[in-house]
Amino acid sequence: QVQLVESGGGLVQPGGSLRLSCAASGSIFSIYAMGWYRQAPEKQRELVAVITSGGRIDYADSVKGRFTISRDNAKNTVYLQMNSLKPEDTAVYYCNADPTRIVGRGLGSWGQGTQVTVSS
Repeated sequence: QVQLVESGGGLVQPGGSLRLSCAASGSIFSIYAMGWYRQAPEKQRELVAVITSGGRIDYADSVKGRFTISRDNAKNTVYLQMNSLKPEDTAVYYCNADPTRIVGRGLGSWGQGTQVTVSS
């Protein structure tokens, strides 16, 4: 099993920045990709960004140019740097560890989520 713990959420004003962290423990060897998903009120959960074990990175169109996903393998931690935040970025952000090579299906292990609220 993989255990994931997210942190870094909070309340920020539009245009502000936050950095989310996801620390993984357990069966790290089984992880193929780490991703960030979010679920806004009354919206479907969506994939925000993903990074594979080989370094491939993909972003949702809505966050390209504003968000950056990165990882620190020594710390088994994945980060999501969020800049130029907009109210529509408000959501609960979830970290996901996916053992499969087809990412975006929401398989694998999940963190408990961290709330990001963008409001003036």
